[in-house]
Amino acid sequence: MAETPHRRGLDAQGHIAREGSLARVPEGFRPVVAAARDRLPHLFGPRLHSAYLYGSVPRGTARVGRSDLDLLVALYDEPTEADRTGGRALVEALDKEFPQIDGGGTLLYSRARLLSDLETHDLGFFVACLCTPLLGDDLAADLPRYRPDSLLARETNGDLALLLPRWRERVAGAADTEEARRPLVRFMSRHLVRTAFTLVMPRWNGWTSDLFEMAEAFAGCYPAHAEQVRAAAVRGYEPAGDPAVLRSYLDDLGPWLAGEYARVHGVKAARPTGTG
Repeated sequence: MAETPHRRGLDAQGHIAREGSLARVPEGFRPVVAAARDRLPHLFGPRLHSAYLYGSVPRGTARVGRSDLDLLVALYDEPTEADRTGGRALVEALDKEFPQIDGGGTLLYSRARLLSDLETHDLGFFVACLCTPLLGDDLAADLPRYRPDSLLARETNGDLALLLPRWRERVAGAADTEEARRPLVRFMSRHLVRTAFTLVMPRWNGWTSDLFEMAEAFAGCYPAHAEQVRAAAVRGYEPAGDPAVLRSYLDDLGPWLAGEYARVHGVKAARPTGTG
């Protein structure tokens, strides 16, 4: 039997369906989400346009004590460093208050940037398809529908070659402890698996945010690198701060993936200096 569009994360018209909803938030995480929703307006005041959840919590797959809380905030103006500090402090306070979560983060952008032509197939896609509205007017109403094509692949993950030097700096600057390396392994594992998936996404013709499903989609097209990506998917959920893993990402899997990505989809459009 042919696989249905729903199983591939697409709607009946072949567009990527928005994942996650507040209704899917697991019971144990609802107090955390409620606290975030209550505190965000006090933090940003009238500058707050809208706020969103993303990740495992709104997808309903969060695990108590292991999953983080991920927020995206859209402001009417450009965020400042003080805003970013406030966003970090908010999540740190929630992390201390609620044992259900294990860390988290707050992404901050202006409404104008999220709706800009340059970001249509990157941050725009992220908001419209991967974020769940929490507060304010949903920006997805002003964004297009998306298909799993090469343009989307290029603009979402076509910058790995630029990221690798920054990753090397982060690894070099981290403390020489398992505890310090563990979040780096988790972050890089997830990013590499997602990049591997979007490399093959147009051929797979669908969308998923499940790391294991991503790895299997990639494996079907690149069997020679399948085990590397499958192992990265495991570490994305259960990381260990092994320095050998980080070296393999920076010296082997990462550079190969960056080169293959550029060959297949091209390089992500350049962003103005200072926009992140």
